[in-house]
Amino acid sequence: MVEYSYSPVPEFQVPRARTHKDERVRILKNRNKALLGLLYKYLFLLIGAVLAAAGLELFLIPNNIIDGGIVGVSIIASLLSKVPLGIFTLVLNVPFLVLGYKQIGKSFVLSSLFAILVFSLALSLLSHPEYGLTKDVFLAAAFGGILLGIGVGIILRNGGSLDGTEIVAILLNKKTDFSVGQIVMSFNVIIFSCAALVLGWDRALYSMLAYFAAHKVMDIVIQGFDEAKAVMVVSDRAEEIADAITAGLGRGVTFMNGRGGYSKSEKTILYSVVTRLEIAKLRAIVREMDPDAFCAIHDVADVMDGKHKKRNIH
Repeated sequence: MVEYSYSPVPEFQVPRARTHKDERVRILKNRNKALLGLLYKYLFLLIGAVLAAAGLELFLIPNNIIDGGIVGVSIIASLLSKVPLGIFTLVLNVPFLVLGYKQIGKSFVLSSLFAILVFSLALSLLSHPEYGLTKDVFLAAAFGGILLGIGVGIILRNGGSLDGTEIVAILLNKKTDFSVGQIVMSFNVIIFSCAALVLGWDRALYSMLAYFAAHKVMDIVIQGFDEAKAVMVVSDRAEEIADAITAGLGRGVTFMNGRGGYSKSEKTILYSVVTRLEIAKLRAIVREMDPDAFCAIHDVADVMDGKHKKRNIH
């Protein structure tokens, strides 16, 4: 006799239809998330503006050192007219914000306006000569530039700006062959030349030092200490090198197909993004796996993919 076994067929589960209540909950969660993100953004804009104002009033201005851009023009105008600096930074920036409203975007202009308002108010509250923390001009230029760079970097990282000349530079860049950096630098050459006539050449040179320190620190704040590097490796042992990079550095690797221009043979190209501190280890991995491999390394302006983060390799 043949025995038959019976296994009941599982019932098909129909997905539950999304109700209006579920949709309202989802919309509410997204709205709360967006609101929280907006609050964080304006909180950091406020912190950045206060730090930038502190760098000026606690270090630079008491020692007759200026910054570049609209802030530098405002400092010179304030010294010559005795009108509070905060008024000039607000009044001189407003026309540029109006100019950039239609060309750059509402969000950028509103963020910049908020940062400039806080910056001008903080300058007014801190504008007392006795608040200067040091009379050593070199220390004032260095630490004032660092504090200013941190503040401006935080503002730029959160979608705002303290300097209307950047808006002009962006607009001129669209109509000329000059880059934004070249246009801003041209403005600053004029401003520091005026500072030399008003404050003397030594203060103008210290101002350039402060400006350089501010921009280097600003770049670090925007890009982070772990500057990203893109690496391309061409090797006949591509699979082994990719496995070693993943195991040794915890970085993802992308395979691309290529063809040698001289040999006409098919090649496998590895592409990966690592930090500046991991470059030496990556070179060692490639050198050990294939001494004849071709390796190219270049800077990456920004990385938006979460896969760039280090993975836990088990």
